[in-house]
Amino acid sequence: MEKEMLVFLKLKEGKLETFMGWMQSDEGMGVRKSVAYPEKTVGAMIPDKSGMLFKVNVHNEAGMKEFVTGNNPTAKAIYAECVESAKLYQLSEVNL
Repeated sequence: MEKEMLVFLKLKEGKLETFMGWMQSDEGMGVRKSVAYPEKTVGAMIPDKSGMLFKVNVHNEAGMKEFVTGNNPTAKAIYAECVESAKLYQLSEVNL
């Protein structure tokens, strides 16, 4: 089942380019594809470049939680190097 989620990552100082380079690499794309649909992901940089927001369409919630917490074996090293903290939110539609 597909779920919309929001990821907030606070990055270590000066690590935005390193992290985003990995996310766009073959290795990073492989991890992302295993938990969500990268083609549906919308990302936004925080103006001071201290973090990122991602709206993702998740198909593997357990895998997404593992990825965002830095416990995915493939992503563990890049998270240790670049990510200060991470939060994951479930999104739900509000009827207007």
